[in-house]
Amino acid sequence: MTSAAFEEIVDDFDFLEDWEDRYRYVIERGKAMAPLDDALRVPATKVEGCASQVWLHARIEQGRFSFDGDSDAMIVRGLIAVLRALYNDRPVAEVPKVDATAELARLGLNDHLSAQRSNGLRAMIERIQMVAAEAA
Repeated sequence: MTSAAFEEIVDDFDFLEDWEDRYRYVIERGKAMAPLDDALRVPATKVEGCASQVWLHARIEQGRFSFDGDSDAMIVRGLIAVLRALYNDRPVAEVPKVDATAELARLGLNDHLSAQRSNGLRAMIERIQMVAAEAA
C-alpha cells in the first residue's frame, strides 16, 4: 500500500545504520524540497501542535491527493518530505486509510524523535488525513 517513493526511503534507512546519518538524510530530503510560496503561509495552512512553524498546503487533482509544506526547522522540513513520499499522488479516498504510524515505525522514527517532534509529526498526519477525508 505504500508508494515507491516511501519504499525508497525505507531502503535508504536500512542502508544507513547510524542515526546521525539517518537524521542527515531526512534533513537533506527537506532541503531538496522547493520552499512553500509565501502566499500559502497563512493561518489556514498552519499546523497547530508543532513546536516549530509548519504549513501544509493540500491539493486534489483528478481525484489524487498531494501536498506541499514547509517549516522553519530543518528536521521538520525533512519529516514533511517523508510524509510527502508516503501520501502524495494517492487516490484521495485512500489517504485516510494509510496507517502512517505503522509505516513510519518501519523507519524507527518513533524511537528517535523528541516528544515535541513526535507530537508535531502526529499533528501533520492528522491534518493530512482530515483534509483528504473531507475531500473524499
